[in-house]
Amino acid sequence: MKSILGISAFYHDSAAAIIINGEVIAAAQEERFTRKKQDSSFPKNAIEYVLKETGYRIDDIDTIAFYEKPFLKFERLLETYHAFAPRGLNSFLSAIPIWIKEKLFMQKLLRDELKSLGAEKKVKILYLEHHMSHAASAFYPSPFKSAAILTIDGVGEWATTTIAYGQNNSISILREMSFPHSLGLLYSSFTYYCGFKVNSGEYKLMGLAPYGNVNADETKKWKKLILDELVDLREDGSMILNMDYFNFATGLTMCRNKKWESLFGIPKREKESELSQPYMNLAMAIQQVTEDIVIRLGATARQLTGSENLVMAGGVALNCVANGKLVKSGLFKNLWIQPSAGDAGGALGAGLAAWYNNKNLRVVKGGDFMKGGYLGPEFSSADILPVIRRHEAPHKHFDDFDDLSEKVGGILAKGDVVGWFQGRMEFGPRALGNRSILGDPRRPDMQKKLNLKIKYREGFRPFAPAVLEEDMKIFFDLDCPSPYMLLVAPVKEERRKPVPKGYEELEMYNRLYHLRSDIPSITHIDYSARIQSVSKKTNERFWKLINAFKQKSGIGVVVNTSFNVRGEPIVCSPSDAYRCFMNTEMDWLVMGDFLFEKRLQPPPSEGDYKSEYELD
Repeated sequence: MKSILGISAFYHDSAAAIIINGEVIAAAQEERFTRKKQDSSFPKNAIEYVLKETGYRIDDIDTIAFYEKPFLKFERLLETYHAFAPRGLNSFLSAIPIWIKEKLFMQKLLRDELKSLGAEKKVKILYLEHHMSHAASAFYPSPFKSAAILTIDGVGEWATTTIAYGQNNSISILREMSFPHSLGLLYSSFTYYCGFKVNSGEYKLMGLAPYGNVNADETKKWKKLILDELVDLREDGSMILNMDYFNFATGLTMCRNKKWESLFGIPKREKESELSQPYMNLAMAIQQVTEDIVIRLGATARQLTGSENLVMAGGVALNCVANGKLVKSGLFKNLWIQPSAGDAGGALGAGLAAWYNNKNLRVVKGGDFMKGGYLGPEFSSADILPVIRRHEAPHKHFDDFDDLSEKVGGILAKGDVVGWFQGRMEFGPRALGNRSILGDPRRPDMQKKLNLKIKYREGFRPFAPAVLEEDMKIFFDLDCPSPYMLLVAPVKEERRKPVPKGYEELEMYNRLYHLRSDIPSITHIDYSARIQSVSKKTNERFWKLINAFKQKSGIGVVVNTSFNVRGEPIVCSPSDAYRCFMNTEMDWLVMGDFLFEKRLQPPPSEGDYKSEYELD
């Protein structure tokens, strides 16, 4: 066995990854090709891409690894409905026919889909447990020979949280927390109650939490209510949810709205309605509880394994605020988080687990095996030129990239916003400098401009800094690299500006637009920032651009946000990038060695671009 195709599909965020002789060659989410956010369908386009990247046909693949075990998941559904009966009849009648018709016969479904890709022979299909796929995605690409492994999400088959130990080419599960007791589902319940979309709005809840008033009696009271009424939290981080308050096990909503309203004294917020202070305080309360649980689980992982290294995956591992607190706790000397920590990364983990389960040798040489997360498609000048011709797009071509980076560094320093499209697309939810929208962090109005005029999203949502790795400690209180934008850390004290008296009582946007540091557009309301440290070794072009901006501005930091509008997947192709550029208020676009200025472009022919995408 030398070639393995890993697949995740049929829940949310389908993806494919290919491993050849233990090396991760390519990986991509299906959404990037179909332009459907968190597409859960069979990842046909992603599979075609990863095969193309290797030159393999589907029949050249030795093994296919699927990221979970469908029969175990079906068992969980049946046992859950039985345990809660007669509650959940409507949900049962809705879910079970789909399972019987489709998901229960996963083997046939997968083989039929593979045939549509040209498969003629019956390749071996392995089914890995969901949390083993997460654990494998966290440990095997990590830079450690051995490590404690912590996986936390909503639910796989039965497991919702696992603590494991990885050593060389093996992983041992040590502790497991089972459905319905789930930190991921607890956090998603508050996401739902605060009016955001489950499985995508969790980022918003995390971004909203700092607007809560930490000293308010309401915040303190609600945190206590969560721990007294909703969650029985143990010292080791394990917990039991009071299912009288939750509806996700057998219902069609996350929580029992009337019981929550009675408990917290506020109704479920309607989506897109005004965000009032009580919902900010509620977001802060659950974020604090989440951080406490993650720290306790980390302490238990350290105790069980004795390892000074920790690796993480699962959707909750994308809570970069909790991750930052874990770093600050000092429980571990080293922390590494899978950049595609959610279900898409399960495809990668399943493939790697299949490889190492076959007793293949794992060699750690320093640095991780994720290639900076740049595992998706790359497009050449020959791919960009047809887009230029089709749109008759005025442009300038640069023969020397240093000249291009100097030009764009100057553009950013003048306050313009640049769409930046380079190299291989990122695998995972973060744009890391190849499919990014960039701005000047010194501009007090940059956050507002990016949110309202380009991303078309809520004005409170924060933006991340991309900082030269060697300059990181000049700006941020963080002692380790953060290449995948998965750690939040404070802005240095000396860069901060004081807040006025009565600041906590001001309306949200009066607080938001207060000048909090000399890099205000990436400094969150609590003086924190979600950091991406950029290494010249990993992404030389992005590093050179930030360095060129530094020569113009004096600081080696740019605002970096994903190249898309709200509800849209991150752009994949030159056509996606040009279309997004033309239908937002971005000022410039760089694709490869081509530079486009907005004011020179012909008007777009499409209709209302942003209305195409469902709000997240």
